[in-house]
Amino acid sequence: MHQTLLRSSRTAVQSLTFAPKISSILLRSSSLSQSREIETQKRKEEETEELKEDRRPSVATSSIGSPTRVQKLIASQSDPLLAREIFDYASRQPGFRHSYSSFLILILKLGRSKHFSLVDDLLLRLKSDGYEVTPTLVSYLIKIYDDADLPEKALKSFYKMLEFNCKPQPKQLNRILELLVSHRNYLRPAFDLFKSAHRYEVLPNTKSYNILMRAFCLNGDLSIAYSLFNKMFERDVKPDVESYRILMQGLCRKSQVNTAVDLLEDMLNKGFIPDSLSYTTLLNSLCRKKKLREAYKLLCRMKVKGCNPDIVHYNTVILGFCREGRAMDAVKVLEDMSSNGCLPNLVSYRTLVGGLCDQGLFDEAKRFMGEMLSKGLSPHFSISHALIKGFCNVGKIEEAVEVVAKMLKHGEIPYTDTWETIIPRICEEDEIPRMKEILEDVMKVEIKPDTRIVDAGAALEDYLIKKIRSTHGRV
Repeated sequence: MHQTLLRSSRTAVQSLTFAPKISSILLRSSSLSQSREIETQKRKEEETEELKEDRRPSVATSSIGSPTRVQKLIASQSDPLLAREIFDYASRQPGFRHSYSSFLILILKLGRSKHFSLVDDLLLRLKSDGYEVTPTLVSYLIKIYDDADLPEKALKSFYKMLEFNCKPQPKQLNRILELLVSHRNYLRPAFDLFKSAHRYEVLPNTKSYNILMRAFCLNGDLSIAYSLFNKMFERDVKPDVESYRILMQGLCRKSQVNTAVDLLEDMLNKGFIPDSLSYTTLLNSLCRKKKLREAYKLLCRMKVKGCNPDIVHYNTVILGFCREGRAMDAVKVLEDMSSNGCLPNLVSYRTLVGGLCDQGLFDEAKRFMGEMLSKGLSPHFSISHALIKGFCNVGKIEEAVEVVAKMLKHGEIPYTDTWETIIPRICEEDEIPRMKEILEDVMKVEIKPDTRIVDAGAALEDYLIKKIRSTHGRV
Protein backbone atom coordinates (compact mmCIF):
# COMPACT_ATOMS: atom_id res chain seq x y z
CA MET A 1 0.00 0.00 0.00
CA HIS A 2 2.98 2.28 0.69
CA GLN A 3 4.23 1.90 -2.92
CA THR A 4 0.73 2.53 -4.28
CA LEU A 5 0.36 5.75 -2.31
CA LEU A 6 3.83 6.98 -3.25
CA ARG A 7 3.30 6.18 -6.97
CA SER A 8 -0.08 7.94 -6.97
CA SER A 9 1.32 11.09 -5.36
CA ARG A 10 4.29 11.24 -7.74
CA THR A 11 1.94 10.93 -10.71
CA ALA A 12 -0.13 13.79 -9.38
CA VAL A 13 2.93 15.99 -8.91
CA GLN A 14 4.27 15.24 -12.40
CA SER A 15 0.98 15.72 -14.25
CA LEU A 16 -0.24 18.88 -12.51
CA THR A 17 1.30 22.21 -11.59
CA PHE A 18 0.79 22.74 -7.84
CA ALA A 19 1.56 25.77 -5.78
CA PRO A 20 5.06 25.05 -4.37
CA LYS A 21 3.86 24.73 -0.78
CA ILE A 22 0.95 22.37 -1.58
CA SER A 23 3.17 20.28 -3.88
CA SER A 24 5.74 19.69 -1.15
CA ILE A 25 3.03 18.87 1.39
CA LEU A 26 1.41 16.32 -0.91
CA LEU A 27 4.72 14.59 -1.65
CA ARG A 28 5.81 14.53 1.98
CA SER A 29 2.40 13.39 3.23
CA SER A 30 2.25 10.57 0.71
CA SER A 31 5.52 9.11 1.92
CA LEU A 32 4.24 9.24 5.48
CA SER A 33 0.84 7.75 4.78
CA GLN A 34 1.55 4.74 6.97
CA SER A 35 3.12 6.76 9.80
CA ARG A 36 1.98 6.75 13.41
CA GLU A 37 -0.21 9.78 12.81
CA ILE A 38 -2.79 7.52 11.07
CA GLU A 39 -4.61 5.71 13.84
CA THR A 40 -4.11 1.95 13.78
CA GLN A 41 -7.71 1.20 14.60
CA LYS A 42 -8.97 3.08 11.51
CA ARG A 43 -6.53 1.60 8.99
CA LYS A 44 -8.57 -1.44 8.04
CA GLU A 45 -11.73 0.62 7.65
CA GLU A 46 -9.96 3.14 5.43
CA GLU A 47 -8.48 0.46 3.22
CA THR A 48 -11.92 -1.06 2.71
CA GLU A 49 -13.36 2.32 1.79
CA GLU A 50 -10.49 2.91 -0.63
CA LEU A 51 -11.16 -0.38 -2.46
CA LYS A 52 -14.81 0.54 -2.83
CA GLU A 53 -14.06 4.02 -4.12
CA ASP A 54 -11.43 2.81 -6.58
CA ARG A 55 -14.15 0.76 -8.27
CA ARG A 56 -16.19 3.92 -8.89
CA PRO A 57 -14.92 5.53 -12.12
CA SER A 58 -16.65 8.86 -11.46
CA VAL A 59 -14.76 9.35 -8.19
CA ALA A 60 -11.31 7.99 -8.94
CA THR A 61 -10.71 9.81 -12.23
CA SER A 62 -8.91 12.71 -10.52
CA SER A 63 -5.12 12.57 -10.69
CA ILE A 64 -4.89 13.68 -7.08
CA GLY A 65 -6.09 10.26 -6.00
CA SER A 66 -9.08 8.87 -4.20
CA PRO A 67 -11.00 10.70 -1.47
CA THR A 68 -9.49 8.30 1.06
CA ARG A 69 -5.95 9.30 0.06
CA VAL A 70 -6.82 12.98 0.35
CA GLN A 71 -8.40 12.30 3.72
CA LYS A 72 -5.13 10.78 4.90
CA LEU A 73 -3.16 13.78 3.62
CA ILE A 74 -5.46 16.15 5.50
CA ALA A 75 -5.29 14.07 8.68
CA SER A 76 -1.48 14.02 8.62
CA GLN A 77 -1.10 17.81 8.67
CA SER A 78 -0.20 19.50 11.93
CA ASP A 79 -0.99 22.94 10.43
CA PRO A 80 -4.79 23.24 10.05
CA LEU A 81 -4.47 25.98 7.43
CA LEU A 82 -2.30 23.79 5.22
CA ALA A 83 -4.84 21.01 5.69
CA ARG A 84 -7.49 23.45 4.49
CA GLU A 85 -5.39 24.32 1.40
CA ILE A 86 -5.11 20.64 0.51
CA PHE A 87 -8.87 20.29 0.98
CA ASP A 88 -9.58 23.29 -1.28
CA TYR A 89 -7.11 22.14 -3.95
CA ALA A 90 -8.69 18.69 -4.11
CA SER A 91 -12.15 20.26 -4.31
CA ARG A 92 -11.18 22.05 -7.52
CA GLN A 93 -10.22 18.84 -9.32
CA PRO A 94 -12.76 17.67 -11.91
CA GLY A 95 -15.04 14.90 -10.69
CA PHE A 96 -13.61 14.90 -7.17
CA ARG A 97 -15.89 14.62 -4.13
CA HIS A 98 -14.54 14.64 -0.58
CA SER A 99 -15.40 11.89 1.85
CA TYR A 100 -17.55 12.86 4.82
CA SER A 101 -14.64 11.92 7.10
CA SER A 102 -12.48 14.61 5.45
CA PHE A 103 -15.01 17.22 6.51
CA LEU A 104 -15.07 15.88 10.08
CA ILE A 105 -11.26 15.80 10.36
CA LEU A 106 -10.83 19.30 8.96
CA ILE A 107 -13.60 20.74 11.14
CA LEU A 108 -11.89 19.33 14.21
CA LYS A 109 -8.49 20.69 13.19
CA LEU A 110 -9.83 24.16 12.45
CA GLY A 111 -12.01 24.22 15.55
CA ARG A 112 -9.19 23.22 17.91
CA SER A 113 -7.06 26.04 16.49
CA LYS A 114 -10.00 28.47 16.92
CA HIS A 115 -10.56 29.19 13.21
CA PHE A 116 -14.29 29.31 13.81
CA SER A 117 -15.20 31.29 10.67
CA LEU A 118 -13.58 28.57 8.55
CA VAL A 119 -15.59 25.98 10.48
CA ASP A 120 -18.78 27.86 9.59
CA ASP A 121 -17.75 27.90 5.92
CA LEU A 122 -17.25 24.15 5.95
CA LEU A 123 -20.66 23.59 7.50
CA LEU A 124 -22.30 25.61 4.73
CA ARG A 125 -20.29 23.69 2.16
CA LEU A 126 -21.39 20.44 3.74
CA LYS A 127 -25.03 21.43 3.40
CA SER A 128 -24.73 22.82 -0.15
CA ASP A 129 -22.95 19.68 -1.39
CA GLY A 130 -25.80 17.52 -0.11
CA TYR A 131 -23.96 15.52 2.56
CA GLU A 132 -26.05 13.84 5.24
CA VAL A 133 -25.11 15.36 8.59
CA THR A 134 -24.63 12.78 11.35
CA PRO A 135 -24.84 13.10 15.16
CA THR A 136 -21.06 12.57 15.24
CA LEU A 137 -20.57 16.02 13.71
CA VAL A 138 -22.85 17.52 16.36
CA SER A 139 -20.65 15.94 19.06
CA TYR A 140 -17.53 17.37 17.41
CA LEU A 141 -18.97 20.88 17.28
CA ILE A 142 -20.12 20.81 20.90
CA LYS A 143 -16.67 19.65 21.99
CA ILE A 144 -14.95 22.37 19.95
CA TYR A 145 -17.01 25.17 21.47
CA ASP A 146 -16.97 23.61 24.93
CA ASP A 147 -13.15 23.57 24.89
CA ALA A 148 -13.20 27.20 23.74
CA ASP A 149 -15.77 28.14 26.43
CA LEU A 150 -18.20 29.50 23.84
CA PRO A 151 -21.70 28.35 24.88
CA GLU A 152 -23.45 30.77 22.50
CA LYS A 153 -21.53 29.36 19.52
CA ALA A 154 -22.30 25.81 20.62
CA LEU A 155 -26.02 26.57 20.90
CA LYS A 156 -26.18 28.21 17.45
CA SER A 157 -24.33 25.29 15.90
CA PHE A 158 -26.69 22.84 17.53
CA TYR A 159 -29.72 24.63 16.09
CA LYS A 160 -27.98 24.84 12.72
CA MET A 161 -27.53 21.07 12.73
CA LEU A 162 -31.23 20.69 13.40
CA GLU A 163 -31.92 22.85 10.32
CA PHE A 164 -29.79 20.40 8.33
CA ASN A 165 -32.37 17.73 9.20
CA CYS A 166 -29.87 16.06 11.51
CA LYS A 167 -31.51 14.09 14.30
CA PRO A 168 -29.19 14.21 17.33
CA GLN A 169 -29.29 11.44 19.86
CA PRO A 170 -30.10 12.09 23.55
CA LYS A 171 -26.39 11.99 24.39
CA GLN A 172 -25.75 14.98 22.08
CA LEU A 173 -28.65 16.83 23.67
CA ASN A 174 -27.24 16.07 27.11
CA ARG A 175 -23.80 17.24 26.07
CA ILE A 176 -25.07 20.64 24.96
CA LEU A 177 -27.27 20.94 28.06
CA GLU A 178 -24.27 20.26 30.33
CA LEU A 179 -22.27 22.90 28.52
CA LEU A 180 -25.03 25.50 28.77
CA VAL A 181 -25.97 24.99 32.43
CA SER A 182 -22.31 25.28 33.42
CA HIS A 183 -22.77 28.99 32.60
CA ARG A 184 -25.42 30.52 34.82
CA ASN A 185 -26.54 33.00 32.15
CA TYR A 186 -27.40 30.14 29.81
CA LEU A 187 -29.70 28.24 32.14
CA ARG A 188 -32.82 29.66 30.51
CA PRO A 189 -31.63 28.96 26.92
CA ALA A 190 -30.82 25.41 28.05
CA PHE A 191 -34.36 25.04 29.39
CA ASP A 192 -35.82 26.40 26.14
CA LEU A 193 -33.78 23.89 24.14
CA PHE A 194 -34.91 21.09 26.43
CA LYS A 195 -38.59 22.03 26.00
CA SER A 196 -38.33 22.29 22.20
CA ALA A 197 -36.29 19.13 21.66
CA HIS A 198 -39.32 16.95 20.96
CA ARG A 199 -40.18 19.10 17.93
CA TYR A 200 -36.97 17.84 16.34
CA GLU A 201 -37.73 14.26 17.37
CA VAL A 202 -35.08 14.35 20.08
CA LEU A 203 -36.54 12.85 23.24
CA PRO A 204 -34.90 13.88 26.54
CA ASN A 205 -33.96 10.94 28.75
CA THR A 206 -33.45 10.60 32.50
CA LYS A 207 -30.02 12.20 32.33
CA SER A 208 -31.46 15.21 30.49
CA TYR A 209 -33.93 15.79 33.33
CA ASN A 210 -31.20 15.28 35.94
CA ILE A 211 -28.94 17.88 34.30
CA LEU A 212 -31.64 20.55 34.44
CA MET A 213 -32.95 19.57 37.87
CA ARG A 214 -29.47 19.91 39.35
CA ALA A 215 -28.91 23.26 37.63
CA PHE A 216 -32.20 24.70 38.89
CA CYS A 217 -31.60 23.38 42.42
CA LEU A 218 -28.17 25.01 42.51
CA ASN A 219 -29.74 28.21 41.20
CA GLY A 220 -32.31 28.16 44.00
CA ASP A 221 -35.25 27.45 41.66
CA LEU A 222 -36.53 24.46 43.59
CA SER A 223 -40.08 24.73 42.28
CA ILE A 224 -38.92 24.32 38.68
CA ALA A 225 -36.77 21.35 39.66
CA TYR A 226 -39.74 19.74 41.42
CA SER A 227 -41.91 20.38 38.36
CA LEU A 228 -39.35 18.65 36.13
CA PHE A 229 -39.28 15.71 38.51
CA ASN A 230 -43.05 15.32 38.28
CA LYS A 231 -42.97 15.70 34.49
CA MET A 232 -40.77 12.62 34.29
CA PHE A 233 -43.64 10.43 35.49
CA GLU A 234 -46.10 12.13 33.12
CA ARG A 235 -43.86 11.45 30.13
CA ASP A 236 -42.96 7.86 31.05
CA VAL A 237 -39.36 8.78 31.80
CA LYS A 238 -38.24 6.71 34.76
CA PRO A 239 -36.27 8.64 37.39
CA ASP A 240 -33.18 7.01 38.87
CA VAL A 241 -31.44 7.23 42.23
CA GLU A 242 -29.61 10.35 41.10
CA SER A 243 -32.91 12.07 40.27
CA TYR A 244 -34.13 11.59 43.85
CA ARG A 245 -30.77 12.57 45.32
CA ILE A 246 -30.60 15.81 43.33
CA LEU A 247 -34.03 16.83 44.58
CA MET A 248 -33.22 15.80 48.18
CA GLN A 249 -30.06 17.91 48.10
CA GLY A 250 -32.07 20.87 46.78
CA LEU A 251 -34.66 20.47 49.54
CA CYS A 252 -31.97 20.25 52.22
CA ARG A 253 -30.29 23.41 50.92
CA LYS A 254 -33.63 25.13 51.41
CA SER A 255 -33.87 23.67 54.95
CA GLN A 256 -36.85 21.54 53.93
CA VAL A 257 -35.41 18.42 55.51
CA ASN A 258 -38.80 16.92 56.44
CA THR A 259 -39.87 17.01 52.78
CA ALA A 260 -36.53 15.45 51.84
CA VAL A 261 -37.16 12.59 54.29
CA ASP A 262 -40.63 12.10 52.80
CA LEU A 263 -39.03 11.91 49.38
CA LEU A 264 -36.71 9.20 50.70
CA GLU A 265 -39.73 7.22 51.87
CA ASP A 266 -41.35 7.63 48.46
CA MET A 267 -38.14 6.44 46.86
CA LEU A 268 -38.04 3.33 49.05
CA ASN A 269 -41.72 2.57 48.40
CA LYS A 270 -41.06 2.65 44.65
CA GLY A 271 -38.33 0.04 45.02
CA PHE A 272 -35.27 2.27 44.72
CA ILE A 273 -32.25 1.73 46.96
CA PRO A 274 -30.82 5.13 47.99
CA ASP A 275 -27.08 5.48 47.50
CA SER A 276 -24.53 6.47 50.11
CA LEU A 277 -24.53 10.15 49.13
CA SER A 278 -28.32 10.39 49.50
CA TYR A 279 -28.07 9.23 53.11
CA THR A 280 -25.10 11.52 53.78
CA THR A 281 -27.15 14.49 52.55
CA LEU A 282 -30.11 13.66 54.82
CA LEU A 283 -28.02 12.81 57.89
CA ASN A 284 -26.05 16.03 57.62
CA SER A 285 -29.20 18.10 57.20
CA LEU A 286 -30.98 16.38 60.10
CA CYS A 287 -28.01 16.96 62.39
CA ARG A 288 -27.76 20.62 61.44
CA LYS A 289 -31.45 20.99 62.17
CA LYS A 290 -30.80 19.34 65.57
CA LYS A 291 -33.08 16.43 64.69
CA LEU A 292 -30.61 13.99 66.23
CA ARG A 293 -33.14 11.33 67.16
CA GLU A 294 -34.34 11.15 63.56
CA ALA A 295 -30.74 11.11 62.33
CA TYR A 296 -29.85 8.17 64.58
CA LYS A 297 -32.99 6.26 63.53
CA LEU A 298 -32.12 6.81 59.87
CA LEU A 299 -28.57 5.60 60.51
CA CYS A 300 -29.91 2.40 62.09
CA ARG A 301 -32.36 1.82 59.18
CA MET A 302 -29.75 2.12 56.46
CA LYS A 303 -28.48 -1.45 56.64
CA VAL A 304 -32.02 -2.85 56.65
CA LYS A 305 -32.81 -0.81 53.53
CA GLY A 306 -29.85 -2.15 51.57
CA CYS A 307 -27.15 0.46 52.16
CA ASN A 308 -24.47 -0.28 54.76
CA PRO A 309 -23.50 2.84 56.75
CA ASP A 310 -19.92 3.90 56.12
CA ILE A 311 -17.46 5.99 58.10
CA VAL A 312 -18.85 9.27 56.72
CA HIS A 313 -22.37 8.46 57.92
CA TYR A 314 -21.20 7.52 61.42
CA ASN A 315 -18.91 10.54 61.73
CA THR A 316 -21.73 12.86 60.63
CA VAL A 317 -23.96 11.63 63.47
CA ILE A 318 -21.10 11.63 66.02
CA LEU A 319 -20.39 15.26 65.14
CA GLY A 320 -24.08 16.11 65.38
CA PHE A 321 -24.36 14.71 68.92
CA CYS A 322 -21.11 16.37 70.07
CA ARG A 323 -22.20 19.76 68.73
CA GLU A 324 -25.35 19.57 70.81
CA GLY A 325 -23.57 18.57 74.03
CA ARG A 326 -24.63 14.91 73.84
CA ALA A 327 -21.20 13.30 73.77
CA MET A 328 -22.34 10.14 75.58
CA ASP A 329 -24.83 9.49 72.78
CA ALA A 330 -21.92 9.93 70.39
CA VAL A 331 -20.04 7.28 72.41
CA LYS A 332 -22.89 4.86 71.73
CA VAL A 333 -22.70 5.59 68.00
CA LEU A 334 -18.96 4.95 67.98
CA GLU A 335 -19.39 1.69 69.88
CA ASP A 336 -22.06 0.60 67.36
CA MET A 337 -19.62 0.98 64.50
CA SER A 338 -17.55 -2.15 65.07
CA SER A 339 -20.61 -4.38 65.31
CA ASN A 340 -21.68 -3.10 61.88
CA GLY A 341 -18.29 -3.77 60.32
CA CYS A 342 -17.08 -0.16 60.28
CA LEU A 343 -13.99 0.88 62.24
CA PRO A 344 -13.63 4.37 63.77
CA ASN A 345 -11.00 6.54 62.13
CA LEU A 346 -9.00 9.60 63.15
CA VAL A 347 -11.95 11.96 62.63
CA SER A 348 -14.23 9.73 64.74
CA TYR A 349 -11.90 9.80 67.74
CA ARG A 350 -10.91 13.44 67.46
CA THR A 351 -14.55 14.54 67.30
CA LEU A 352 -15.58 12.33 70.21
CA VAL A 353 -12.65 13.20 72.51
CA GLY A 354 -13.19 16.88 71.80
CA GLY A 355 -16.91 16.58 72.55
CA LEU A 356 -16.27 14.74 75.82
CA CYS A 357 -13.76 17.37 76.92
CA ASP A 358 -16.22 20.15 76.13
CA GLN A 359 -18.66 18.52 78.55
CA GLY A 360 -16.03 17.96 81.22
CA LEU A 361 -16.14 14.15 80.82
CA PHE A 362 -12.38 13.87 81.04
CA ASP A 363 -12.18 10.26 82.26
CA GLU A 364 -14.19 9.07 79.25
CA ALA A 365 -12.12 11.30 76.99
CA LYS A 366 -8.93 9.82 78.41
CA ARG A 367 -10.19 6.30 77.68
CA PHE A 368 -10.83 7.09 74.03
CA MET A 369 -7.58 9.05 73.77
CA GLY A 370 -5.73 5.91 74.89
CA GLU A 371 -7.68 3.79 72.42
CA MET A 372 -6.85 6.27 69.71
CA LEU A 373 -3.11 6.27 70.46
CA SER A 374 -2.98 2.48 70.68
CA LYS A 375 -4.28 2.33 67.09
CA GLY A 376 -1.53 4.64 65.88
CA LEU A 377 -3.84 7.61 65.38
CA SER A 378 -2.48 11.04 66.24
CA PRO A 379 -4.70 13.40 68.26
CA HIS A 380 -4.85 17.00 67.14
CA PHE A 381 -2.83 19.19 69.51
CA SER A 382 -5.98 21.11 70.48
CA ILE A 383 -7.65 17.87 71.63
CA SER A 384 -4.74 16.63 73.74
CA HIS A 385 -4.28 20.11 75.19
CA ALA A 386 -7.97 20.36 76.10
CA LEU A 387 -7.82 16.99 77.89
CA ILE A 388 -4.62 17.74 79.80
CA LYS A 389 -5.75 21.25 80.71
CA GLY A 390 -9.14 19.90 81.77
CA PHE A 391 -7.57 17.42 84.20
CA CYS A 392 -5.31 20.15 85.59
CA ASN A 393 -8.23 22.52 86.10
CA VAL A 394 -10.16 19.99 88.17
CA GLY A 395 -7.06 19.08 90.22
CA LYS A 396 -6.48 15.65 88.63
CA ILE A 397 -2.78 16.24 88.01
CA GLU A 398 -1.82 12.57 88.03
CA GLU A 399 -4.38 11.79 85.33
CA ALA A 400 -3.04 14.70 83.26
CA VAL A 401 0.46 13.33 83.70
CA GLU A 402 -0.67 9.88 82.57
CA VAL A 403 -2.02 11.39 79.38
CA VAL A 404 1.34 13.08 78.75
CA ALA A 405 3.13 9.81 79.52
CA LYS A 406 0.94 7.91 77.06
CA MET A 407 1.55 10.53 74.39
CA LEU A 408 5.31 10.37 74.88
CA LYS A 409 5.20 6.58 74.75
CA HIS A 410 3.54 6.75 71.33
CA GLY A 411 5.89 9.43 70.01
CA GLU A 412 3.46 12.32 70.37
CA ILE A 413 5.12 15.48 71.74
CA PRO A 414 2.81 18.09 73.32
CA TYR A 415 2.87 21.68 72.09
CA THR A 416 4.06 24.77 73.94
CA ASP A 417 0.74 25.61 75.57
CA THR A 418 0.45 22.08 76.96
CA TRP A 419 3.96 22.15 78.43
CA GLU A 420 3.28 25.52 79.99
CA THR A 421 0.17 24.05 81.60
CA ILE A 422 1.53 20.73 82.85
CA ILE A 423 5.15 21.37 83.90
CA PRO A 424 4.40 23.82 86.74
CA ARG A 425 1.75 21.39 88.02
CA ILE A 426 4.21 18.49 87.90
CA CYS A 427 6.79 20.50 89.81
CA GLU A 428 4.22 21.47 92.45
CA GLU A 429 3.33 17.81 92.96
CA ASP A 430 6.88 16.48 92.85
CA GLU A 431 6.35 14.53 96.09
CA ILE A 432 4.23 12.05 94.12
CA PRO A 433 6.56 9.29 92.85
CA ARG A 434 4.76 9.11 89.50
CA MET A 435 5.56 12.78 88.87
CA LYS A 436 9.25 12.10 89.20
CA GLU A 437 9.04 9.29 86.68
CA ILE A 438 7.26 11.53 84.20
CA LEU A 439 9.86 14.27 84.59
CA GLU A 440 12.57 11.68 83.92
CA ASP A 441 10.68 10.47 80.84
CA VAL A 442 10.38 14.03 79.63
CA MET A 443 14.11 14.63 79.97
CA LYS A 444 14.87 11.42 78.04
CA VAL A 445 12.92 12.53 74.96
CA GLU A 446 15.31 12.72 72.02
CA ILE A 447 15.59 16.28 70.77
CA LYS A 448 14.86 16.39 67.03
CA PRO A 449 14.04 19.28 64.67
CA ASP A 450 10.32 18.66 65.16
CA THR A 451 10.47 17.96 68.90
CA ARG A 452 8.55 20.58 70.85
CA ILE A 453 9.72 19.70 74.36
CA VAL A 454 12.20 22.58 74.17
CA ASP A 455 9.22 24.92 73.99
CA ALA A 456 8.62 24.19 77.65
CA GLY A 457 12.06 25.49 78.60
CA ALA A 458 10.90 29.04 79.23
CA ALA A 459 7.97 27.92 81.35
CA LEU A 460 10.17 25.55 83.37
CA GLU A 461 12.82 28.21 83.84
CA ASP A 462 10.31 30.81 85.00
CA TYR A 463 8.75 28.34 87.40
CA LEU A 464 12.13 27.37 88.95
CA ILE A 465 13.19 31.01 89.32
CA LYS A 466 9.91 31.84 91.07
CA LYS A 467 10.30 28.83 93.33
CA ILE A 468 13.87 29.76 94.28
CA ARG A 469 12.85 33.35 94.97
CA SER A 470 9.94 32.24 97.14
CA THR A 471 12.25 29.92 99.08
CA HIS A 472 14.80 32.73 99.67
CA GLY A 473 11.98 35.05 100.65
CA ARG A 474 10.86 32.66 103.38
CA VAL A 475 14.45 32.36 104.69
